[in-house]
This record gives sequence, C-alpha cells and structure tokens, in this order.
Amino acid sequence: MSEDTQEPGDGSRRRDAGATREAILLSAVEAFTRAGYDGAGVREVAGNAGVTAMLVNRYFGSKEHLFVEAVDRSFAPRTVVGDDPDALTEQTAISLAARTAPDADDLDPFLLMLRSAANPRAAEIIRAGVGRHVGRHLTDLLSGPDAAARAELLLSLIAGVWLMRKVVATPALAGMDQDSLARLLTDVMRPLIDPPPA
Repeated sequence: MSEDTQEPGDGSRRRDAGATREAILLSAVEAFTRAGYDGAGVREVAGNAGVTAMLVNRYFGSKEHLFVEAVDRSFAPRTVVGDDPDALTEQTAISLAARTAPDADDLDPFLLMLRSAANPRAAEIIRAGVGRHVGRHLTDLLSGPDAAARAELLLSLIAGVWLMRKVVATPALAGMDQDSLARLLTDVMRPLIDPPPA
C-alpha cells in the first residue's frame, strides 16, 4: 500500500497510510477493551477512527486479525512487571498496588482480556499474546526450576488482585493503602519470584 491512500468516496482528501492504520488500531483497542471481542464491531471501530469498514478490512483483513493486533498493542507495554530481576518482587508489588488503586486509570490490558475471554477464539489469541509478551518476559527474569509455571502463577496472582481490587472493588482490598498492600504482596510474591533452595 502506498504512503498515501485515498479513501473510498473521499474525492480529493488523502490520508497518510500509517496514521490511518494507527487510528484504526487505537479505536480497536478502545472498542475491545470496552465491549470485548463479541461486543465490538468493525463498523464501530471504523466510525470512531473516522474511516469506513471497508478500509478497516483493507488494512487488517478481518475482525480476528484486528483483534490479534489490538491484543499485541495492549499487552506489549510493561504495565506491572518490571525489568530488573534483582528488584522484581518489590517493583511488581509496588506497581500492582499503585495500578489497582481505586483512583488509578483503568488497566486496559486486563479489561480487554476479562471482557473477551468468553469467546474461545479470542481466548486463544489472548493466551498467545500473554505468552509473547509478559509471560515470556517474566519467565526470562525468573531463575530456578519451573520458571514458566511460576511465571503463570504470578500472573494469576496479579490478575486476581486486579479483578478483586479494581473491578469488583472488595472492601478490604479497595480500602487498603498502597504501602500496606505492597508489603503484603511482596510477602506473597517472593516465594514465586525467589524460591528457597531445594
């Protein structure tokens, strides 16, 4: 596709292909996060991006392929798990406590996952996205046996705290101050991140 693509029915206006693709992808991330895979439609994504559904299909091929890229875009940034293996327990605990605070911004990757996972194909795509991004990253940071299993247990803990504190807002977790929660999370996470010698 050329650098500039004329949109169907647009007469004279020309649009930068990269900017158009980015606008569609951002609209898709927002739609899938808000409504899940089954609830979001290509027409809605197109309308919010200021393009036609035909153009969305031209750039991404199908709703499924669009979802694959939306998952990659959502899961690639480091939202909770850091990069320093020597401070991983404390950094992850502090970050999770801060990111799940009642007044914190919504955690888009988790909401996208939560609202889409009931669809079997979407769940496969999410599983692959988790593996490509935070799963692989976390596994690489962990030393010792069963690193992949420990990484997935840690991700399950993160998802559970996310759900209970931010989405369901259970009173004890939602009402706990960040420092106290971070200390508790550090104690819970440490055996998974730094297991004692066998």
